[in-house]
Amino acid sequence: MFKNQNQLIEALTQNNLLSQQAVFDLKNKAEVTKKSPEEIVLTEKLVNEEKLTEIKAKLLNIPCVDLRGVQIDRKILELIPREVAENYQIVSFARKGSEIEVGLTDAQNFKAIEALEFLAQKSELKVRYYVISVSSFAAAFRQYQLLGEEAREVLAGIGEHAAAVEVKEKELKEMEEVIRSAPVSKMVLVIIRHAIDGRASDIHIEPTLRDTRVRYRIDGILRTSLVLPKYLHAALVARIKVLANLKLDETRKPQDGRIRLMVDGRDIDFRVSTLPLFEGEKAVLRVLDTNMTVPTLEQLGLNDVHIELIKESIKRPFGLVLLTGPTGSGKTTTLYTILTILNQEGVNIVTLEDPIEYYINGINQSQINPEIGYSFASGMRATLRQDPNIMMLGEIRDKETTELVIHESLTGHLILSTLHTNNALGAIPRLIDLGGEPFLLSSVINLVIAQRLARKICPDCKKEVALSAPLLKKIKEKVGTIPPKYLKNIDQSKMTFWKGEGCARCGNLGYQGRVAVAEIINITREIRDIIDQGANINAIEKVLSKQDYIDLSQDGLLKILQGVTTVEEVMRISQI
Repeated sequence: MFKNQNQLIEALTQNNLLSQQAVFDLKNKAEVTKKSPEEIVLTEKLVNEEKLTEIKAKLLNIPCVDLRGVQIDRKILELIPREVAENYQIVSFARKGSEIEVGLTDAQNFKAIEALEFLAQKSELKVRYYVISVSSFAAAFRQYQLLGEEAREVLAGIGEHAAAVEVKEKELKEMEEVIRSAPVSKMVLVIIRHAIDGRASDIHIEPTLRDTRVRYRIDGILRTSLVLPKYLHAALVARIKVLANLKLDETRKPQDGRIRLMVDGRDIDFRVSTLPLFEGEKAVLRVLDTNMTVPTLEQLGLNDVHIELIKESIKRPFGLVLLTGPTGSGKTTTLYTILTILNQEGVNIVTLEDPIEYYINGINQSQINPEIGYSFASGMRATLRQDPNIMMLGEIRDKETTELVIHESLTGHLILSTLHTNNALGAIPRLIDLGGEPFLLSSVINLVIAQRLARKICPDCKKEVALSAPLLKKIKEKVGTIPPKYLKNIDQSKMTFWKGEGCARCGNLGYQGRVAVAEIINITREIRDIIDQGANINAIEKVLSKQDYIDLSQDGLLKILQGVTTVEEVMRISQI
């Protein structure tokens, strides 16, 4: 707990994380409950936990780090005995030569620091301290026990009797008794918890001929993390169905549902989908951590020119800003980032989402529900009676929604939404296909952003690599097509290329985290005229070639030359 609570509250206020009214209420509540303001802030989620940790670190003049999703080398982790780590809430997560990097939840706990210094002296090591959140510590501490080890412990408690859980062989009542048993429930929680610790966006629980495979999608790539006995599969899927309020005895049709669980003190939402396969039902859980901090445009990895285009476009009081790309390309996160910039006291922002992926104070967020007739279109009509200035729709899917979006953009509203197209140019004909009139579209579209996510090179195992002569020639030719304003900080005479060798931190993948790769079409007067005349793509391309426009592959090349990602990653998401 931070020693000077008044100093902490003042810092939160100065950083616009707490209003004056919130501070007044906080102090009153602290006096009544005898709890510290910091404890109340965390319990009531008034401030994001990682943001609070960042503020504390600044006040103490100590760096902070988020260890959620960081794979720690076993040898480094065990430099601090498990009992000591648990007692003082400290964890060692990296080593550079004779210096170890250690995270503490309480950097003002001098007993913890004394214990660390004693251990370091014994091993002839120096210590570099970092402030970490309780959630960050919990994620790191669980690595003392690996997923496989924890799964084996749970399996020992389940036993072969779980094989009895076959819908076609057992009565429903008997099956429910087994799936509610502690070991099966624990196994599901183990799978979920390790997915969250590993920053997985999706969990796949798949039946195969001989076993059950659990795969996590991390940084856009699926990877097998656990293989379980086949007899356990039906019980696992049934337990997930129970949590998601799905029909337990329906195994022939796909089903969709939602789960909300408390994991390490955080509310985590999951979107659940089941699909009947030849070997049994497959379950996929999309992880929706609504507690995550919304990144800035800079943190997304957008280049300076693109950031300026976005900021200028959203200053306009009305019109349409579109994001395009496939599922999992980061469209929604970029929309939230833009909404955070627009989130001011003087405007009313309403969103229609399916599902809500982040919660943002000051924005009115509504979850649509097509099953009861609450669609994007009906939600939009209702929203118009809420006096909005800015609206965000999760997706434009049909003619009705398209017509409403265009109409409201024309009548003084700024609207943000997404489309499923392969590139930015494809958004305009797609809207026309959905019923948008070209002469109206030309008046409302302000900006179209197409986006992909490329994996970033792991900083701990990054090394320089040489490219083949033909590939190097191809890249140099492509770089020559990029407008000079994008190449200000790049030395074209000495192009260096990098890759990650693989290490404990990145799970031997060579990558950690992702960066946005984008192309942005700023709808100028020339482009509006072309849209008005039927939106000829070739004509728009000619105009763009005269402007400072770069496509996905060119932006990807910039990320390669900056040492952020690899040639292989950019080739995976675009065509060089």
